Amino acid sequence: MKVYKYGDNVDTDVIIPARHLNNPDPKALASHCMEDIDADFASTVEEGDIIVAGANFGCGSSREHAPVSIKACGVKCVIAASFARIFYRNSINIGFPIMECPEAAAEIQAGDKVSVDFATGVITDETLGKTWEAAPFPAFINGIIENGGLLKSLKARGIAK
Repeated sequence: MKVYKYGDNVDTDVIIPARHLNNPDPKALASHCMEDIDADFASTVEEGDIIVAGANFGCGSSREHAPVSIKACGVKCVIAASFARIFYRNSINIGFPIMECPEAAAEIQAGDKVSVDFATGVITDETLGKTWEAAPFPAFINGIIENGGLLKSLKARGIAK
């Protein structure tokens, strides 16, 4: 899996520009993901690739479209120094894994081959030969992610229809 690297304060309007929000279809959103910061992203990202970013990733509006567009591109996860709280929660709600690890976010470079173990929180940069540990999610959040989102998780537990 290759890495796309971005800086601090990547806001939701950069992740998915507001002019594309009239079509809520995830694949339509994916086709415009990151286009204002990285015009080639949507056409070059592959299933399993990873986004690495600095602090405050996903700041801005509260819309779920931002993590939906990233997930629909096939991105495996986002590793960042920190996340805007609403982006963090929206990611979990739609079943998209994110990892907060300032050290990994600082050292991993674009194009590196990186793997992640969500159960342990271990991030491995195979290019650099380094590993870092992010705090793994508690079991109930892992359940939400593994079920594909909050609503699907509640349905699987018989709590929602």
